[in-house]
Amino acid sequence: MLHALRSVASLLLGAGILVLGNSLVNIALPIRMHAGGWPSETAGLVMSAYFAGFVLGSLYGKTIILRVGHVRAFAAFAAMVSAAVLLYPLWEAAWPWAVLRAVGGFCIASLFTTIESWLNARSANAGRGRILSLYMVTVYLGAGGGQLLVNAWSVEGVELFTLAGLLMSLSLVPVMLTRVAGPELGRTERLGFAELYRISPLGVAGAFGAGIMSGAFFGMGPIFGRAMELSVFHISLLMGSAVLGGLVLQYPAGWLSDRFDRRTVLSFVLLVALVVCAGAYAWSVLGGGGLTPLLVLIALYGGAATTIYPISVSHAFDFVVRERMIEASSGLLLAWSLGATIGPLAASAAMGRFGPAGLFLVLGLVAALLGLFTRYRMRRREGKPPDEQAKFVPLPVAGAASRELDPRTQAPTEIVDEDGNQGL
Repeated sequence: MLHALRSVASLLLGAGILVLGNSLVNIALPIRMHAGGWPSETAGLVMSAYFAGFVLGSLYGKTIILRVGHVRAFAAFAAMVSAAVLLYPLWEAAWPWAVLRAVGGFCIASLFTTIESWLNARSANAGRGRILSLYMVTVYLGAGGGQLLVNAWSVEGVELFTLAGLLMSLSLVPVMLTRVAGPELGRTERLGFAELYRISPLGVAGAFGAGIMSGAFFGMGPIFGRAMELSVFHISLLMGSAVLGGLVLQYPAGWLSDRFDRRTVLSFVLLVALVVCAGAYAWSVLGGGGLTPLLVLIALYGGAATTIYPISVSHAFDFVVRERMIEASSGLLLAWSLGATIGPLAASAAMGRFGPAGLFLVLGLVAALLGLFTRYRMRRREGKPPDEQAKFVPLPVAGAASRELDPRTQAPTEIVDEDGNQGL
């Protein structure tokens, strides 16, 4: 493990700094919009634009990297996202901010692609799982740390955006100074949604629903906190607790999903998310009952919500040959990104109509619908025995793809669809 850490330390450091700056922007922007009196629907549009850009980056970012080379592409994307961050306090209006968010999403998706491919180039097949675990922990720590950095200065000044831009620029240094040659990126074909859905309906639905829940909470959660008159420090604890919960509960959820029918585990996770959303809704409607109960609820929500996507990916991989797992992963990430684009829009509309507690109405509704669909799929098809399932692999937050790092994508196997039929 120590040797593996030394071999990728500079790349992980760059990834951590990048996520740290990006997470800081993701919490500072909605708080600033609420402080400026922006309607929740407008704030939802701005926050949704990030994920729309992420969709485009997932689709076309790799093409740019292939065309100009990973070093120049990485430098260009890092410069663009840093410039976008620095423009926020200088160009404060809804449509410019939505454009800047879309640019940021596109660049972040492309930067993740480059870093993860570079990590893959440093990883032997046998050690890829360890590298992915190190990467996941790095991303989670960066995401949680960024939430706490919002307390460094007032969100109404330029300092936080300057700090975020500085961090994103500095992420370039350890990555560019790494001694390993740049990765050779191959072109990745995508499974069409129709074909991917035929192979694993629940995998696609789970990735899509996980995206809605992630985009809604992390996009509108800070606005919920401000509407409930929480301080900036308490909001940072609120959002950080969701990240911490996600990091802590990924491994127990994965352990269970490798030993039981994944759909049973997913049903339980969704039930937990639904109960937690009901509790958070009650806390909001009743005017709050102390911060500690809310932090516990949000930590449980973060743990449940952030395991939906990796469980869904693992379930889909149970029915996909390894040669096509990278393609399937690309399609599932796209489904997640589309859901994450919808999430802030749906949550902001509910919050505009029902107040801040509307956020948890949306989250609970998605959890309930996805839970019902999971039970429906369990009646339609027999589950695979645990010894025939693909091994669960925890995945990072923030939409980081980890397609090429995933150790499940390395060896050939037989292709089977979810109906138990061989072949595609």
